Amino acid sequence: MMKIDEVVEKLIRGEISFHEIDNLLEANAAMVARRLALEKILGIGLPSIGSTVIDYSEIKNKNAENVIGAVQIPLGIVGPIRVNGDYAKGDFYVPLATTEGALIASVNRGSKAVTLSGGVRVKVLKDEMTRAPVFRFDSIEEIPNFLKFIEENVEKIKNITNSTSSHGRLKSITPFVLGNNVWLRFSFETGDAMGMNMVTIAVEKVCEFIEENFPSADCLAVSGNMCSDKKQTNVNSLFGRGKTVVAEALIKKDVIKSVLRSNAQLIHDINLRKNWLGTARAGSLSQFNAHFANIVTAIFIATGQDVAQVVESSSGYTWTEVRGEDLYISVTLPSLEVGTIGGGTRLPTQKEALSIMGVYGSGNPPGSNAKKFAEIVASTVLSGELNLLAALANRELGKAHARLGRAMKV
Repeated sequence: MMKIDEVVEKLIRGEISFHEIDNLLEANAAMVARRLALEKILGIGLPSIGSTVIDYSEIKNKNAENVIGAVQIPLGIVGPIRVNGDYAKGDFYVPLATTEGALIASVNRGSKAVTLSGGVRVKVLKDEMTRAPVFRFDSIEEIPNFLKFIEENVEKIKNITNSTSSHGRLKSITPFVLGNNVWLRFSFETGDAMGMNMVTIAVEKVCEFIEENFPSADCLAVSGNMCSDKKQTNVNSLFGRGKTVVAEALIKKDVIKSVLRSNAQLIHDINLRKNWLGTARAGSLSQFNAHFANIVTAIFIATGQDVAQVVESSSGYTWTEVRGEDLYISVTLPSLEVGTIGGGTRLPTQKEALSIMGVYGSGNPPGSNAKKFAEIVASTVLSGELNLLAALANRELGKAHARLGRAMKV
């Protein structure tokens, strides 16, 4: 095997490519060689990027390619948040990774308010990961026969999908037709994994079966965007993708006054005019909330989720009602895509972050850890929504960001 400095020189001379280093050096040595070569090519130093606890041999061919090191993001804790779910029961500390000053403090105050009011009640209403291949036909004449073929072969299709995974279980197939194109939206249970790769592998096998047994169906792509992955869409909002979760809390009058320094009517009025009327006027499809994305992104980064899926995972609705002098608040997340095994959850710091909430790894029964995690995420989102609405009501938002985002005295 070649030495690191020899490989670095070959890279600089252009004799080999960055990705070829993995064939010449041990995994971690390859990571170092790539970084050293890049430093010499660009004439800069990258010592902070090179300082990492990640063992590249553990992520090679799993999480990233052409690795030169890692970036670090500040990690904070909010809580305890009292969660009264079917899977998450008790007080939880929740890790948030962010560079946005005031975010963690904001969610933390919200979590205090909901906990002092008895906690968050939360339900996972649906748990299905989807993939929707698109099929092309020469004519619409064949489409009724195709839909009948799918309906008559559901059990065979289930057997095919079951053969690809010990955890993925097909729940339904929903067809959508436009002209001579048909999308089949496959929905799966995927245990404690987020399940995107699991579902894709299963559906590819099904597409092979369909083309062999219904030759006029031409599968153009295993993903035809009706899934719908990493996009804000009506189909996800209406039918769900991942976990569909609803959380609620009743915030007591004295807590609103002492912790949030506001009142129920004002918070409710801002929710209606900002989150509902303002969002409708802006033309959003399904983002009727104040800042789901802030909380979901921070948790996703901390715990090794697929961060691009924040697009649909942060879609949702914040609802409020004034009940006497108390405030009822709920959040609905139709497409929360989370997992506690696989993907980035295997990375060392992300694994530890999941363990803070007691959700790392497979649950007993399978799927229970991911549902517990989803309940905690939804409860944290509710806490963040509550506090931001209160901060807007109190005209505190700018002051908070000046003090915690810019270290200014206000």
